[in-house]
Amino acid sequence: MPGRLGELLVRENLITLQQLQKAQEQQRKGGGRLGFNLTKLGYIEESELTSFLSKQYGVPSINLAEFEIDPDVIKLVPQEVAEKHQVIPVNRAGASLIVAMADPSNIFAIDDLKFLTGYNIEVVVASDGAIREAITKYYGSEKADAELNYDEVMAEFDEDEIEVGGDDDAFNVVDLERSAEDAPVVKLVNLILIDAIKKGASDIHIEPYEKDFRVRYRIDGVLYEKMKPPLKLKAAITSRIKIMSQLDIAERRLPQDGRIKLKLGKGREMDYRVSCLPTLFGEKIVLRLLDKGSLQLDMTKLGFEPKPLALFKNSIRKPYGMVLVTGPTGSGKTTTLYSALSELNKSTVNISTAEDPVEYNLHGINQVQMHDDIGLNFAAGLRAFLRQDPDIIMVGEIRDFETAEISVKAALTGHLVLSTLHTNDAPSTISRLLNMGIEPFLVTASVNLILAQRLARKICAECKTPIDVPESALLDIQIKPDEMGTFQVYKGQGCATCSETGYKGRLGIYEVMEFTEELKEFVINGASSAEIKAEAIRLGMQTLRMSATNKLKEGMTTIEEVTRTSASD
Repeated sequence: MPGRLGELLVRENLITLQQLQKAQEQQRKGGGRLGFNLTKLGYIEESELTSFLSKQYGVPSINLAEFEIDPDVIKLVPQEVAEKHQVIPVNRAGASLIVAMADPSNIFAIDDLKFLTGYNIEVVVASDGAIREAITKYYGSEKADAELNYDEVMAEFDEDEIEVGGDDDAFNVVDLERSAEDAPVVKLVNLILIDAIKKGASDIHIEPYEKDFRVRYRIDGVLYEKMKPPLKLKAAITSRIKIMSQLDIAERRLPQDGRIKLKLGKGREMDYRVSCLPTLFGEKIVLRLLDKGSLQLDMTKLGFEPKPLALFKNSIRKPYGMVLVTGPTGSGKTTTLYSALSELNKSTVNISTAEDPVEYNLHGINQVQMHDDIGLNFAAGLRAFLRQDPDIIMVGEIRDFETAEISVKAALTGHLVLSTLHTNDAPSTISRLLNMGIEPFLVTASVNLILAQRLARKICAECKTPIDVPESALLDIQIKPDEMGTFQVYKGQGCATCSETGYKGRLGIYEVMEFTEELKEFVINGASSAEIKAEAIRLGMQTLRMSATNKLKEGMTTIEEVTRTSASD
């Protein structure tokens, strides 16, 4: 059809033969429809081309810019189909669906839409550009960036332009700003940010080394290398991210922290927490993705088993005392605390949080961002909270004696205190508090419950396959001999859904230690972490390893994840 359209336009004297040849040459180089290339080169107006096609095929034309399409109509045609055929559904009338197309003669597209939707298809004509804009508008603003791929973006760089900020010691801030605003650099950074969302990443690592430069995504807790931009783009990419997060691009010797807010269309926003760290060969940038829309605050869906969940809920409903959540960075502690706060968040209580940083905004809760550089640390924030008539206090992390002491005193004076610590398991949290200088009798009087947690990867549901495992492997992860043969072990084979990893999503592994009178007696008598753990297990505590093996028996995770997320008891 492109050839025929061109001939008709020449015959009607709307374009010249030379213009047609130039447009066809442009089409061979850059792709796209002939009509799109003709309007792009300025040989014919969009309205003129639309009017011509309307007369030629005897179908009405439409100005999509002046027409608001119902979202329910848009849902009838999937985005992939709209992009493939360059069509947009406009309206629905009885058994007919009115569809705007740039090429009304595309019978394959019409048949495809008829089969897919079950409606009779009525065609109206619109310009190529208007349809592209409508697809971007109605299927989400990330479409323009999602169209990009790494190879396409890199093809836009001129070899001569790539030499940006080669020498780290001698650089010009004006040149850095100019290079950071260069269109391919902007597109490449946008591609990295958008692609991370599509891949379900929690963090983006942009890392310079002596001879290369790489971008890695953390997906379900594991880092995967995704691309290697040219080393010469290091300064431009770093500067672009620093400009977006309003950091000082001239300061490259000190760590900096910032934030990027990205609007994704359909009212969805994504926040990126940005951290710059000067390394030997340039600044490493780590971006943490904070998607409020995907924040799971329903405790029953976090992976808790019924008994530990009941203990945890019971402890956070007590009027005073401390509830401590422990685990390494990225183990879901913040999500657990936010879930507890959302459950406690009622108009009858005053909740204040001291966080560094505030990751998600929670309505009805007074959240305070810490600023160490001006003296607003956890201890100072806590002191201020106690003058603010609080009922529930959340402290981002207990790092030192001062914070621990004020938290304990608050818990002993009628306040419920929620906080986190970095320890390996629940029993060792007691030793950590004692090492900080808190007296044993204060620990036993203030702590209600300690929860240790990890995140294990879930087997991908699409490629989940049963496997045979030798008994020795099960014994190694402390499965009891009498449990052998009572469950099936599974593994993910790897498919397109899980990017060939065999895993999709994560679930919580929990160790909940209720601070009973027996355990308090042990602490007062100076027992070690190992003795406290043995007593807690005797009293019915489920350890991290037990929780992980339960998830294995339920067919939710693998042996590799059990050993990665939990240590032997």
